[in-house]
Order: sequence, then C-alpha cells, then structure tokens
Amino acid sequence: MNTYILFLHALSPLHPGTGQGVGGIDLPIARERSTGIPYLPGSSIKGVLRDTAASKLAKDKLLALFGPETGSASEHAGAAVFGDARLLLLPVRSLAGVFAYVTSPYLLERFAREAGFAGLTPPALPAAPASDDQCHLPPESALKLGDKVYKVYLEDLDLSYQEAKELAEWGGWLAQHSGAQVKRRLCLVHDDVMGFLLETATEVVARIRLEDETKTVADKALWYEESLPAESLLYSLISLGSSRKKAVEVALDDLKSLLGYAQMGGKASVGRGLCRLKLGGSA
Repeated sequence: MNTYILFLHALSPLHPGTGQGVGGIDLPIARERSTGIPYLPGSSIKGVLRDTAASKLAKDKLLALFGPETGSASEHAGAAVFGDARLLLLPVRSLAGVFAYVTSPYLLERFAREAGFAGLTPPALPAAPASDDQCHLPPESALKLGDKVYKVYLEDLDLSYQEAKELAEWGGWLAQHSGAQVKRRLCLVHDDVMGFLLETATEVVARIRLEDETKTVADKALWYEESLPAESLLYSLISLGSSRKKAVEVALDDLKSLLGYAQMGGKASVGRGLCRLKLGGSA
C-alpha cells in the first residue's frame, strides 16, 4: 500500500461542521478533541471524490477504488483509504501584506512526520519562537512594515520577529507541493499563540432567514456559523492499495483524475467550501 499527501487549499470559507452548537456559535467547525485544531473528516473527502468518480470512471473502477454501496459493504473494501484533513496554515489578517499564513512548531512537526509516511522530505524544522510575544519570518517577508519596525501585527496581536532562513525554504517547498502562494507570507508563532488564533481567527458570520411575504427576520431564524477562512491550507494522508474487486486494477492515475477543484464541507449553496486539491509531489 502506497501513501500520499493530499493538499486542500480553501478558495472560499470552509465549513466542516459538527451538526451541533457550542456556546454562542450554533454551527461550529469540527475540531480535534485533544488539541482543538480544526479538521475536515476523511469521510467528507471520500464522499466528494466518490461523487466525482461517478461521472469520470467506469462503475467497476469506482467500486474498486471506493468500495460498494452501503447495502453491499460486506463484499469487499475499497482500495483507497482517506485520512482526516488536518490544518497546516491558518490565514490571519496582517497590517502589512494583507494576510499571513500562520503556523506553529507543533503543526510543522506533525506535518513533517506525516509527510515522511508519504515519502516526502520537507525542509529542516525551524527553531521555535522563544516566547509567546515573538514570531519568525522568512528574510524576504511581505509582513514587515519597514526596516526600522521590528513588529508584526496579526489581528489584535503585535509580535516582535526574527528572520529564519528555514522558513524561506518551507515557503518554497509548500508552494511547490501545494500550489498555494505561501513564500513571503509564512509566519511561525509560538504554540500558545497558535492556540489563541485557532479560537479567535476563524470566520464567524450571522445568518438569518426572512419571511417570504414581509421580508423580515423569521421567528428564531438567526444563527451563527463558523468556518475556516478562505486561503486555509490543510493536508490529508491517502493510501492506495491493491484492488479487492476481481479483474479490476486501480492506479494512482485513477485518483489523480478526480482531483482539481471540488466543494468540501457544508453550506455549498452559499459558496462555502470551494477547494483546490493537489497531491504533494505531483506535477
């Protein structure tokens, strides 16, 4: 069984919902229980690609890749295995450069470990910021206000910065493999700061439903939805094994033909979840 990294670049806000409210947010995004980091369930990725395959692949090939329908699930498993998509880079509003791609030592370390499963070798991990009021930037960062202002302003945070050559290497490597333009926007913050931003820098919007006749808000029809911001970058591990369907072979090119642009998560009818999908290491 071969394993690959699938990058998901959110081109519009992404709502991987949980279906139940938490606190003041009626429709929050899914988060890992132990870390609080947002994620997109692997079942969502599999479902979307299976729907795409229905119009692009022969039925036998589809069943070999994804397995039979639910009623016949005991016949055989699909050759493709889809992991949850985990957040790697969170776009955060910046006073300079419009927005920053923010990550943390833990997020990079976890990604580097899982990229190794896929046979990829990312650059060396940069040193972590010494404290929660510092961050690291690549030398040619777009987030700097000027040569004499050694501060980065992200949302309501002001952080002093140091340059790190490793981040320039990471920016180029991620741009090559994911297709996202991260080179001059990458910003490494302390894990504690990342935890704060994961709670405060997501997108929360109020939604209402109007009465058809009066065009006023219907009773109890105001709710709040949370999404990952547009430009978020996530990644998933995908494994491809041998076909368990007799006389039907599967190959990586079958999966590649399903990638490109797809709608992920909920709220598709209001423009949420348009993503670009790309296998790391592929052309």
